[in-house]
Amino acid sequence: MIFGLFRRKKSDETISSLYGAIVAQARNPVFYRDLGVADTAEGRFEMIVLHMFLVLHRLKEEPEERRELGQALFGVLFLDLDRGLREMGVGDLKVPKRIRKMGESFYGRIKVYDEALASDETDALERALARNVLGKPDAETAGFAAYVRAASAELASLPFERLASGEVIFPSVPRGAAS
Repeated sequence: MIFGLFRRKKSDETISSLYGAIVAQARNPVFYRDLGVADTAEGRFEMIVLHMFLVLHRLKEEPEERRELGQALFGVLFLDLDRGLREMGVGDLKVPKRIRKMGESFYGRIKVYDEALASDETDALERALARNVLGKPDAETAGFAAYVRAASAELASLPFERLASGEVIFPSVPRGAAS
């Protein structure tokens, strides 16, 4: 009984550390100042979703029993989004509808980013980032896409044990990576 409590506390700390690292990277000022991401609630949502995708994409390669880490991260993300909506003054009756729409957006983006990374078309990821993150289908995103590919590769080389201990490493964001 007591050992289960210790494991749960460690698990909560791990999820909190991973989610904190995702949010911290998503809030990196370079994305907003140099890459053209809108510094709005929507822009921050897009960046959190993108970085959450990168971690979930990494976890997808793990055996089924290890993927529960991703499900826990997903849960924390949507609890945080719920709390954020309430703090912004969204009414109790509207929060579930907004969360449902955010969930649909989340899954749609995860699918698009996953397909884009797997695609032989080098500009598939660029198009996805331009449309979803920047909201400008014709935006120049080659450098931004290079960052996403580098982050995916760096996470792919990170041993699961480090992720399971709450550690996630993202590459630095090159200034002016939008071009």
